[in-house]
Amino acid sequence: MRDRIYLFVFLVGAGLLLYVGRGRIATSAYATFGLTFAGTTAAAVLGMVLYRVQLELRASRHELARKEAELNFALEVQQALFPKQFPADQSLEFSAVCVPARGIGGDYYDVLQRPDGRLAFAIADISGKGISAAILMSNVHAVLRTLYDAGQSVGELCSRLNSHLHRVTAGTKFATAFYAEWSERDRCLTYVNAGHPAPILLGSCSGQLLQTGGPPLGIFPETEFEVGRLVLQPGDMIVLYSDGITEAGQGSGKEFGEVRLEAAVTQRLERPLDEIRQHVLKAVRDWSGDEVEDDMTLLLVRAVRSQKEAL
Repeated sequence: MRDRIYLFVFLVGAGLLLYVGRGRIATSAYATFGLTFAGTTAAAVLGMVLYRVQLELRASRHELARKEAELNFALEVQQALFPKQFPADQSLEFSAVCVPARGIGGDYYDVLQRPDGRLAFAIADISGKGISAAILMSNVHAVLRTLYDAGQSVGELCSRLNSHLHRVTAGTKFATAFYAEWSERDRCLTYVNAGHPAPILLGSCSGQLLQTGGPPLGIFPETEFEVGRLVLQPGDMIVLYSDGITEAGQGSGKEFGEVRLEAAVTQRLERPLDEIRQHVLKAVRDWSGDEVEDDMTLLLVRAVRSQKEAL
């Protein structure tokens, strides 16, 4: 700003001298000298301003490159938190994807299996977007896995995760979440829905609502969560999603919605889960455009016959 003021003053001064002394240039050495000095000084200031602008642009490019590198690194770290592969030879099969709205985001999904065969899966949506939500998401990921490895029951795990989230955020942030554990022996799903959009159920359990649980995690310091149960038959499917899927297109005035999500899954219901997942994402993008308005996460779970049942 200072350089611009100097440049403006000198240019105005040079213009005034030129106007006042327009008739004396040829007869007055002082007028010639003054105009020459003013013009030379203005040119020098202009050159200095251009040089400073060039330096600032170069520094800005370096800063943008540094921030982009940091963002790419953060994205790599976040992507590493998601499961690389899903459990095989189980009576549940999975497919999932997370598409952040701002490079990195606060959506989370996980599929966990202990050596003793205990199987669980989760989906969560941290309030907010961007880096702050991503940091909190990684914290939720670590604490949930720690509690899971410690053998906490479904209700106790969610209660402790709720208390932790409230403590580290002082109640300023929250997360909607759905957490479930699967018993292959009796084909029973034990779950808690902490304020998350109710999953879509297809198959023998179609039409049921998995809403049993409690409020979103982190709002209250102490919360006891009610535990729900659901028996799944081979071929039954659970569609878990974040609101970035169903609210896609909200900016243009019309959301994708749960009805279209269910229809998109139903169109490919007998196909492999990865194909269904790709079809759903294409349907969402065809509806709302390529620009992602909010983090979008989709987790598909399908019950299949176990190896023992197949024998």
